[in-house]
Amino acid sequence: MTAETPHVLVVDDEADLRELLVITLGRMKLKATAAENLASAKEKLSSGNFDLCLTDMNLGDGTGMELLQFISRHCPDMPAAVITAYGNMETATEAMKFGAYDFISKPVALDRLRQLIEDGLGISGTEEHSDEEDNLIGDAPAMKALKAQVRKLARSQAPIYISGESGSGKERIARLIHSLGPRRERPFVAVNCGAIPSELMESEFFGHRKGAFTGAVEDRKGLFREADGGTLFLDEVADLPLHMQVKLLRAIQEKSVRPVGEAKEFQVNLRILCATHKDLSREMSEGRFRQDLFYRLNVIEAHVPPLRERQEDIPSLVDHILTRLSRAWDITVPTVSTAAMKSLCHYAFPGNVRELENTLERALTLCDGVVIDKEHLRLQETSPVAAPPSGPWNETSQQVERPPQLPLEEFLQEIEKTEILKALDATHWNRTAAAKKLGMTFRSLRYRLKKLELDRDDEGNE
Repeated sequence: MTAETPHVLVVDDEADLRELLVITLGRMKLKATAAENLASAKEKLSSGNFDLCLTDMNLGDGTGMELLQFISRHCPDMPAAVITAYGNMETATEAMKFGAYDFISKPVALDRLRQLIEDGLGISGTEEHSDEEDNLIGDAPAMKALKAQVRKLARSQAPIYISGESGSGKERIARLIHSLGPRRERPFVAVNCGAIPSELMESEFFGHRKGAFTGAVEDRKGLFREADGGTLFLDEVADLPLHMQVKLLRAIQEKSVRPVGEAKEFQVNLRILCATHKDLSREMSEGRFRQDLFYRLNVIEAHVPPLRERQEDIPSLVDHILTRLSRAWDITVPTVSTAAMKSLCHYAFPGNVRELENTLERALTLCDGVVIDKEHLRLQETSPVAAPPSGPWNETSQQVERPPQLPLEEFLQEIEKTEILKALDATHWNRTAAAKKLGMTFRSLRYRLKKLELDRDDEGNE
């Protein structure tokens, strides 16, 4: 072994398991040092340089939690993983909150152990910067805190719950966590849970065999196996029906899936990130979301602030978005008038960054290509009220007044168009799911899309 050979510290009070771990590491061409208790582990960490620590939870003179706390204070850049008793998910979850990047259950499966070690050493070599970071615009205090949290979360393999309002950029945060972590060379698979019909969910998530049901004309791997080795991002996870929540929980705990119509299970190694604009705690308390799944997914929470809480970031976001759009359209980047920028900075943006992007895309279409003025923005003059009005409105709806110069019919069409676009954006332009979200039939939505000239020729979803 050379000086560059990764060095792993193994901490376990059981001599047999300690020896097994050291032998396995040796076969992986890694240098291993063993410690039999907490005191010995602290001494070795203080006097040597290690790239990874693998520790049991019971150490005779202390616990793995105490060692994790020591590591976070004295060796914050070194990844650590824990060995737990079989089925003890509470301990594993707690260890991740204390800084462990992952865990393995007894009896230790050697293939799982090798994967755990490879993941940890990948964390040791994680680069400090990713191109995705350049797309996370903002220097407001809330954004600076989020960026710092994301860098820490990227080192872990713990499930992350990303909370935030619709349009605030939750998927962008998920992609950044993935791109900064050891799985960055593996797939990132994103799925909107609210856009999948209930009867097709099991097949979409876990796959199916050819002929398993009507329409299954070929084998399908499913999202879990497509994301194997990488990250699976479950957007709008609160929209999962209860029966699917049970199956999802089992797949996460067992790290295996069984395709529909298949007799055997397939092992999967992936990281789960999830997000929703709903309050998962409230969904759980009201019986719409399983408590055990909530605690399994919500090991660590990352909150994405709404745009109205970081309005000082709007000018830099405007510059970034206009530069990106102009490059895509092959035009010169227009300037934004002082009045237009002032309007943008004082608008509440209930649709957050997504609404800002839509507003600027519309303004870029309406302006002369040189200057974007206030009238090109077409922002509503009134801010959203604190509480939604009574009636069939969603949480992002707002009370607006009709501009005196705008005919009533055009005003109503603008409202209809806005709500339809919100539903389509939320479902990634799955028109069946959007119609359900809007409380109308697919045929009715299709008619309105044609009427409002929103029908996309390249749309393949129904």
